[in-house]
Amino acid sequence: MHTPSCATALAVFTVLTALTALTAPLTVQAADCSKVVISADSDYAPLHWYDGKRLTGASIEIATRALSALNIPYEVRYVGPFHRVLKEAESGEVAMVSSLKNTPERQQYLAFASVPLFVNPIAVFVARDKHFAYAGWKDLVGKRGAITLGNQFGGGFDEFLRDHLTIETAQKFYMNFTKLDSGRIDYLITGYYNGMIYLNQTGQTDRFMPLRPFVSESDNYIAMSRASPCVKLLPRINAQLEAMQKRGELRAVLQSFETDLRIDTANPADGDRAR
Repeated sequence: MHTPSCATALAVFTVLTALTALTAPLTVQAADCSKVVISADSDYAPLHWYDGKRLTGASIEIATRALSALNIPYEVRYVGPFHRVLKEAESGEVAMVSSLKNTPERQQYLAFASVPLFVNPIAVFVARDKHFAYAGWKDLVGKRGAITLGNQFGGGFDEFLRDHLTIETAQKFYMNFTKLDSGRIDYLITGYYNGMIYLNQTGQTDRFMPLRPFVSESDNYIAMSRASPCVKLLPRINAQLEAMQKRGELRAVLQSFETDLRIDTANPADGDRAR
């Protein structure tokens, strides 16, 4: 019977050793979470926005506080428009998105925290001199609307929008106010908070207004990329967020950013302030 020579056995051993050396680092890397890369929509004050130097806002503050309390290293990374943030979260380049709506489409690549950060009301904005009767979603049918690319709103409205509304998109939500001003669209949909902050900061509250009722009043959550090894940290992050919620820290952070921006998001003419 033929038996392998010592030279042959040595060659096989050498090849196997080389393969192990090549694949071992990849295996370790795949299981390792050296730091949590955090990103968010860069155009959504007071929850999260890019100030020209860094991402900041209530959602970013809450995420970094939670990770710091857990002694988990992190990096807050600006990657551009929100649709790019979502793409990098889908690939695992971004480990945490803070914060956004929990929708079925996003659940395919994001694992959402169980603790809501805060209610994020979504509003229809119109030009004051071209406002129309509005009692709910159906009143938008047949009109021209716009949203920011990557935005979803929850509460079943995304499906209604897809099936019944005429919508165009823009990379930044302020671009849709320009379209609204020119008459290119009849309304835009965005967060009530960031819409009112933009109008106050630019002195345009006399030209545009939000309609009631809100499109939706669902919560915003922190989410972890399912493609990132850092997703395994979610149970610990949940526990920390729950502790912060119980002592009123989540709401206090949002209020501090509203105060710092010197913006009152409640317009007395437009009803009571959202929760």
